[in-house]
Amino acid sequence: MTLPPTDDQPQRSERDETFATTALPHLSTIVRVATALTGNAADTEDLVQETFLRAYRHWHTFQPGSDCKSWLATICRHTFAELRRRANRSIAVDDQELESLATARLHTTARAKGVDDMFARLDLGPAIATAIRALEPHYRDVVLLVDVDGFSYEEVASSLDIPGSRAIEVRKFTTALCVTSTPFGSPVEPDV
Repeated sequence: MTLPPTDDQPQRSERDETFATTALPHLSTIVRVATALTGNAADTEDLVQETFLRAYRHWHTFQPGSDCKSWLATICRHTFAELRRRANRSIAVDDQELESLATARLHTTARAKGVDDMFARLDLGPAIATAIRALEPHYRDVVLLVDVDGFSYEEVASSLDIPGSRAIEVRKFTTALCVTSTPFGSPVEPDV
């Protein structure tokens, strides 16, 4: 079953045709511009695709008779700058201590803005259980004895015959592991 023609279909067809005849011949030039900006093939393809999508979306702003190649190159440069700004907003860090500090800072900021009850509503049980299960048995024993059974680090260290500082290191490691594996925003069921 075909849909009845709408009034904007002839306009859209004409728009598609003018875009194809005016903008698409400059594809190779925009690929060169994008390559110069990004420096690698995968990012070039993404940038070119995004450039032509934006150009098509805003084709109604193009002035017929003006320089389409310059217009497309400008869109490409602006798109690249925007994508770079987005990428610079978040930095991947492999340092668990820094991630823990960032989480603490986020918590403090949230409390200052009055959304601290959001953290009280999060159920961290599954994340903690997953983190504990992921530990090696000797680490797991320390965590369970201290956090679940309520023993002090000194009592655990003496009963397991390990140095007290080692038991504290296990606690720091487990805390970092829980922070990095918390499934924020997903439904959770406590299984600890």
